[in-house]
Amino acid sequence: MTNRVTYAPQDFQKMCRQAERDHESRKLVVLLERVKRQIAGLPSSSVNMKLPKPPVTAGGDSSVLRLPNRSVPLER
Repeated sequence: MTNRVTYAPQDFQKMCRQAERDHESRKLVVLLERVKRQIAGLPSSSVNMKLPKPPVTAGGDSSVLRLPNRSVPLER
């Protein structure tokens, strides 16, 4: 008979969650490296491109609150 290591159910669940986090971390590292390579491959003029100006409120009233941008850049 072979000696098998048996883990308690909560230990097994913790190990599964840790494995999922490790996998997600590796995927994020790969994605960041790919983006860095793409940025490095771009011509320098497109990297230094100016961002568009925020919209101007009518009358310049400072009491109007700007809502935050709700888009998430790293959506799946």
